[in-house]
This record gives sequence, structure tokens and C-alpha cells, in this order.
Amino acid sequence: MKIKKRKRNIPMLIAQIIAVIMAAIIYGVPFYFVIVNSLKNHTEAGLMNISFPSELLFINYLDVLKADDYAVLRAFRNSIIITFFSVLILVIVASMLGYIIQRRNDKLSDLLNFLILTGLMIPPAIVPTIWIMQSIGVFKTLRGMVLVEVALHMSFCTIMYRGAMASIPRELDDAAIIDGCSSIRLFSMIIFPLLKSVTSAVIIITSVGIFNDFVNPLFFLPGKENVTIQTTLYQFTGMYYNQWNLLFADVVIITIPPLILFIFFNKRIIDGMVAGAIKG
Repeated sequence: MKIKKRKRNIPMLIAQIIAVIMAAIIYGVPFYFVIVNSLKNHTEAGLMNISFPSELLFINYLDVLKADDYAVLRAFRNSIIITFFSVLILVIVASMLGYIIQRRNDKLSDLLNFLILTGLMIPPAIVPTIWIMQSIGVFKTLRGMVLVEVALHMSFCTIMYRGAMASIPRELDDAAIIDGCSSIRLFSMIIFPLLKSVTSAVIIITSVGIFNDFVNPLFFLPGKENVTIQTTLYQFTGMYYNQWNLLFADVVIITIPPLILFIFFNKRIIDGMVAGAIKG
């Protein structure tokens, strides 16, 4: 019996090995390509191949940091500010909204559900959004960019929290209310601490998405002082001259923070996604 079981496991083992090799090729080769070309000189990087450089030029990374009066460092500051405040607002508002939608069963809940699904299906309109931002005086400002990111990620975060909230029994709410607990205290002291796994997933996923956002800052946050980490890629490309070695070095620098997040918190992302899928 044991021999038969081992024979049955051999095809599965082979399939797993093939899958690992394919994943390593698909994800490893592009990463190797970027790193190798970031260490080349301008001429070698322009060839766009995966050959090892004749000389390792780590100074490329220093040149990237110094470029345009340390624009990359300003970009890191702007991106961190936008990401931090956007995620903070998303966690607070989306968790409360998810709680209300899941617990209520009336027309207001149906309307909120409809608006959330609409937010997922309808793409953002650039020109009307710019007009609204100009009308309220937040265009070309970091706080305006925070509002845009919050609006774009609110539907996803609310659905995550709503799904996780379904796993918390209503009897817990009733018991807290009988004990004299207010609605705000009920949510902040009892419900929200039970949502640690989904909160971790929301924080990590939205942080990476906002930090890596390229298109929205391009339209809604123009200006030299408002540069974000992704828009710094424009510094090293032009119509007549492309600094590919510096461009790849910049890509490596801006990839490090999200990569660290995924390496250390990938289990929390999976746990949170599973929690958000329960009865979602």
C-alpha cells in the first residue's frame, strides 16, 4: 500500500517541481533583468539584454538619489504621506461602513451596497474629478490626492470588512448593548479588535497599491514639488535621450518597500483575504 501511495505522489511531486521552476522563470528573470541593467553603464544598459555588466556600477543608485535635487527623496516623502493618511482613513471609514451594511437590513443598507458595487464597476472619470478638485481647492495638493486614493479604494476595503463582519455573531452586539455599551464603544472596543486579520490585509494591499500608483498622481498631482515615487521614472526617459541604467536603478529603489511588505506579511494578506471572503 505504501509503495502504491508513493507512486501516486510522484506525478504530484513532479508537477509541483515544474510549477516552482516556471514561477521562478516568470518572476525571477524580469527581476534579474532589472537588477543587472541597473548596474551597467549607459551604453550597455541600452542594449537591453541579460548579460552580466563588464563593471558593477553601484554609483548608479547614488546618481538616482541625487538626480534633480534629490527628487527621489522628496517623492518618497510625498508617497509615504499620501499612503499613510489614505490607509488611515480607509481603515476607519471602511470598517465602520462594512459594519453598518452587514448589521442593518433596510433600504439604507441596500443603497450603500449599490453605491459600493457601483464604485467597483464604474471607472474614474479624470476630467470631472479634476473639475471637482479645483472647485473645492484641493487640486495639485497632497490632501487632494489622499481623497482620490480613498475614493478609489473605498469599495474594495468595505467589501473586505463586510465579509469579515459576517463571521462575528450578532449576539455579541446584543450582549454589549444590554450591558450599557454605546454604539461607538461597541464598535471600537469589541468589534474592531476582532478584525485584526482583515485589517492587516487591507493595510498591506492598499498601501502597496497606493504607494505604487502611477496614473492617478500623474493626472491629479502635477508639479515638480508634488512628485511621487512612481512618477520619478519620467526623470530618466525623454524623447531624445533615455538613461536606461538610471531608470532601472530607480525601479529597484522604488520596488524595495513593497517587496519587504510582501515578504514579511504575506501570511497576513492570505489570512485577511480568507476572513474577508467568509459569507461575503
